[in-house]
Amino acid sequence: MKLVSDPAIAKKIRKMNQRVRWQDPLIVERNIDQTRLVLEDGQTDNPEFSFLVVGDSGSGKHRGHNPQRQVAELMLPHHNESRFMLHTGDVIYLVGSSEYYQQNFIQPYREFILGGEHPKRVAYDQMVFKLPILPVPGNHDYYNLPILLSFASLTTLPLRRLLRSRLDLDVGLHGSGTGDAYARAFLDYLKAFQLPGELNDHLDQYYTAKTDTGRCISYQPGQFTRLPNRYYTFRYGGIDFFALDSNTFNDPPPLPKTKEGDANRRLLEKRREDFEQEKLEIVEISAKLRPENPSEADQLDDFHAKLSQIEEIIVDIDKQLATNKTTLTDTEQLDWLKQRLIESWNNSEVRGRVIYFHHPPYVTEATKWQQAQTLIIRDRLREVLNAVAKEIGSLNQGRPLVDLVINGHAHCLEHLETMDTGHADSHIHWIVCGGSGFSLRRQRIEGADLIEDNRLVARSHLFIGRNGQGSQKRRPYSGLRIDVKGDGQPKFIVRPLVAEWHQRQWHNRELEPLII
Repeated sequence: MKLVSDPAIAKKIRKMNQRVRWQDPLIVERNIDQTRLVLEDGQTDNPEFSFLVVGDSGSGKHRGHNPQRQVAELMLPHHNESRFMLHTGDVIYLVGSSEYYQQNFIQPYREFILGGEHPKRVAYDQMVFKLPILPVPGNHDYYNLPILLSFASLTTLPLRRLLRSRLDLDVGLHGSGTGDAYARAFLDYLKAFQLPGELNDHLDQYYTAKTDTGRCISYQPGQFTRLPNRYYTFRYGGIDFFALDSNTFNDPPPLPKTKEGDANRRLLEKRREDFEQEKLEIVEISAKLRPENPSEADQLDDFHAKLSQIEEIIVDIDKQLATNKTTLTDTEQLDWLKQRLIESWNNSEVRGRVIYFHHPPYVTEATKWQQAQTLIIRDRLREVLNAVAKEIGSLNQGRPLVDLVINGHAHCLEHLETMDTGHADSHIHWIVCGGSGFSLRRQRIEGADLIEDNRLVARSHLFIGRNGQGSQKRRPYSGLRIDVKGDGQPKFIVRPLVAEWHQRQWHNRELEPLII
């Protein structure tokens, strides 16, 4: 019983390129940079500013309580003092479907959206943001529905079991269309312009900002709030922000055809079989639970989380087990990041750098810390940073190449710091903000220190996730406010915003800010 289907990387890249008409002759002849935007709010030169962060928010009502809405309400008092919101991906669960944008995004964030006082009138593909929401795609934003879960297969035994259960999985009649819903919701969907002159007029109207890399999108809060691409960059207050699509460089290499590789394959196949059996057991047990009973409703919530967790582990296993495939890495995007970081370090107007994307390279959440995707993302980012370090030499004068990296995917809030890793990702601060709505996860039992080849490579300084047992179970959902201070080298004051679900009630928690 497969719940999700993860498209191949080549298909993700091809489809997204088609939607933004990547390097169309009309775009090239205008010298337009399709990976950059300028945020036109009149305050981009202010070195001190604030921004918000959420991630993995895209869930529904959770049977009478809505974690995502609670986090959104925590952010409302900070709305007027913040310049934008970063979203670390997984905007819509379970399969990024357009059917769920109304319930899982527009309704919770209605105060951020033009016309949000009447949220049901806002179409998912016509959103305009009063406060800029600047997302990156998560894995769920790309997922499709397997054939067995399509509406044409209602007679299959696995689906009848699923429908008989009381699990609210936010699965409708179709998936994301390999990220099509995300693209229509957030990107400048140039593919829609088919009539003669339409694209010309649109480019001349909205691609008017002038930068050192060419013309680019003029992002105007409350008027035109489209992103140029699935990965992009912008500058604010002298800080270069780099938004990446990690879904296209997270494929692990195939298992080697050796005795050790064969043994690992058998182990992974057995794990996959066990997880599939556990999924069926969860579905069967959930059919007997009553959501109107508070304790059983909590148990259903736990099962919902567990089922999604297992499905993600199976996707990770499938990526490792894939045979007769060529591992594809989005080298175009990674080369772009390398070149833009080098340019950033050679620009005296830039005083700091922030990268954000979905899959965390460093994390201690129990289900993600040793996944193959986590480790390959770490390797890919290291390759980029190593190349940047070699190119700029002593230009950074001992500073980390990046001031802050922000991720999602792991359903928690975490602050880590890399030690001397032996690579150019040393001494960087990493924030995981993936607990803004979907079911939370626990920290691994192995503790806060991450070891690689007998070397301490990272240490977790703060972890906020699911904890406690039985009636003492706590679910702290979270977002962030980050204040950027200082005229020269920036200081980041990270303020956790936490709404905790405990004993069927909400409790807002005040935490000490982190100084980075």
